[in-house]
Amino acid sequence: MFGAVAGQRTSRRAMVLAVFLAVAFLFLTARILVLQVFRFDKYQQKVLDQLTTESKVLAARGEILDAAGRVLATNRTVYNVSIFPNVIARAERADSLGAEIASGLAGLIEGLTEEKMHSHLSHKTELQRTVARGLEAEAANEVLRFVAERGLYDMIAVEATDARYYPYGGLAAHVLGFTGSDGQGLYGLELKYNEALSGTPGAYITARDSTGNQLPHQYEAYQPAVPGYTLQTTIDAYIQSVLEEQLEATMVESGAANRVCGIVMNVKTGAVLGMATAPSFDLNKPFTLNGYAAAELAALGLPEGSEEYRKAYNELLLESWSNKAATEIYMPGSTFKALTCSMVLEEGAVTDLNEGFFCSGALAVADRLIHCHKAGGHGSLTFTEGLQNSCNPVMMTIAARIGTDCFYQYVKAFGMLEKTGIDLPGEGGSIFHAQSSFTALDLATASFGQNFKVSVLQMITAVAAIANGGELVTPYLVERMTDAAGEVVYQHEAEVKRRVISEETAKTVATILEGGVSGDGGAKNAYVAGYRVAAKTGTSEKIGDNREARIGSCVGFAPADDPEIAVIIVVDEPTDGSRYGSVVAAPYVGNVFRAALPYLGVEAIYTAEEEGARMLTVPSLSGLTQEDAVALLQHSDFEFTFVGEGERVVSQSPAAGSSVIRAGAKIILMLGEAQPATVTVPELVGMSGTAANQRLVDLGLNVAVVGVRDFTSGGALVTKQYPSAGESVPIGTVVTLYFPYEEKRE
Repeated sequence: MFGAVAGQRTSRRAMVLAVFLAVAFLFLTARILVLQVFRFDKYQQKVLDQLTTESKVLAARGEILDAAGRVLATNRTVYNVSIFPNVIARAERADSLGAEIASGLAGLIEGLTEEKMHSHLSHKTELQRTVARGLEAEAANEVLRFVAERGLYDMIAVEATDARYYPYGGLAAHVLGFTGSDGQGLYGLELKYNEALSGTPGAYITARDSTGNQLPHQYEAYQPAVPGYTLQTTIDAYIQSVLEEQLEATMVESGAANRVCGIVMNVKTGAVLGMATAPSFDLNKPFTLNGYAAAELAALGLPEGSEEYRKAYNELLLESWSNKAATEIYMPGSTFKALTCSMVLEEGAVTDLNEGFFCSGALAVADRLIHCHKAGGHGSLTFTEGLQNSCNPVMMTIAARIGTDCFYQYVKAFGMLEKTGIDLPGEGGSIFHAQSSFTALDLATASFGQNFKVSVLQMITAVAAIANGGELVTPYLVERMTDAAGEVVYQHEAEVKRRVISEETAKTVATILEGGVSGDGGAKNAYVAGYRVAAKTGTSEKIGDNREARIGSCVGFAPADDPEIAVIIVVDEPTDGSRYGSVVAAPYVGNVFRAALPYLGVEAIYTAEEEGARMLTVPSLSGLTQEDAVALLQHSDFEFTFVGEGERVVSQSPAAGSSVIRAGAKIILMLGEAQPATVTVPELVGMSGTAANQRLVDLGLNVAVVGVRDFTSGGALVTKQYPSAGESVPIGTVVTLYFPYEEKRE
């Protein structure tokens, strides 16, 4: 009986145990199934994270090119230095070894102190720490020599990496922008297109044991990086350099207190060929103040290293980076009058270009007497003369004819109330009157460009609408993007936002503006022989602490009858000499056209008057003192350079009496025993006259022509040259170009 009961109990216990084991087995089986199947990836990654080290492989940043394929931004090889604190800490005599490494690297790497090295070494559990970035090859080789001499291969690593490099230094600095130490774009196109330029990083994965030692190579894996896209911009390096040269010239000569800026734009597409602010800065050293800013900082007299010094330094640095042409706004002044005249012509408020007006010097509007810029007034003048002579009362009179609502709608249509949409970060927006409070008095002042602000980019885009026949286009900077294989992944398509005025109105305004340049208008200093330039100048007030400060500007396009490009230059607070746009901006706009139009293949067409004026005779300067030679040449059309040392000119190139083309005419004056530098005469036969002339001017040679009266028109090609191609001649030598004579039958 007892045995039977005991057996039953044992049987039940065995059954319970079996059930328990079965349940446990099922649970464990299910758990294993979950871990091995459903959650395998998660736990596998945890194991890999504990056993592997992933080193990021940066993708090569895409290049930035100009419109002709010239490289504006690329990459160059620099070197990073890393240490392995975990390995160093486990080495024999770790403390003395750490001190040796700290002292050795600090002595080889500029800016790296022993104190900083000991801080890096104190992170003893870390596998790797970067202690220096961006070393040049020479410094990196010194570190490698130190590593080799002491056998520190498993404790110090020198890795090659890419750093951003700008071959032209400061060219187009405010457009291109720059990158930070991590390779990320910080300003300009580098920031706007950072994602496209950056590409996709890769990875190099290595396995290590629990002590940090690297496992055999079969545990390694490599995922290649995908290079960033290459950006081809609309910027033309030649036109950009011409623009920057002219901005620098007017900044120096006008004494501009608040920088200058300018833009060159294709009026038909909106492509920006050049955009610059002066002074510029070196893209390869963006955190170093330019000369102007450094002088301004020094003039403050702040103790170097003080909080005030650092604050002033950073403010000047930020200002030097600011793209004034796109981010800042200004009162356009009289350049806006071209838009006002376009409005009234389009609306039919003026139908006769010879309609008469009278300017007494002021006009009463509401309870205000608003003056003209010309004291005493212009007297009687026509509508055309009103624009060419920039008469405020004429502008106020015609604007009143269309009224506030109509005027406001045109301001909006010309893009003055919206950003242009250019592909740059930080574009500035305008400040204009609210339509609900836009009064007749506001209309009067707005008609001649006062009491509101727009960006330089908005202003040239609006004028481009006049130049291209009445359509407002969107300005842009990136033409296309290509991948590493050269395949196009993006192609810009020109965008026309809307038609603002008719082609007829646009042509009429262009003709009036051209007459103001070729005649005696305010923009006559923008005149370029052989080209019909349409332009308007402006001089506007600045609202702020300095009520006497002015902004001088000029905007124009050419050729007036079939415009290709528009140019605008704005000079903020000129202080030396004249403050008017006709002096501080117009001549430099003309200089940009003079260089850019032949380069773009626009042939000059000279009038008979221009033809007779464009040849110069070289004066005799030998034997003169430097002072007398300068006095004779400073008001001439010749450029001149002294070579050597001495009191008197002993020889000159070209010789006295030579006839040379006025454009680019240059005289080299030798002093003492100096000899002029020499250049090789290029092959010019078969080239167009314009191209041959530009080539010679770029080399510092003068030009003479035989065979045709106007070698820049009619498609004439050079048939012979003297001296011949390949000859070495002194700079300043006259190269004669021969063209076929025009045959006339009687």
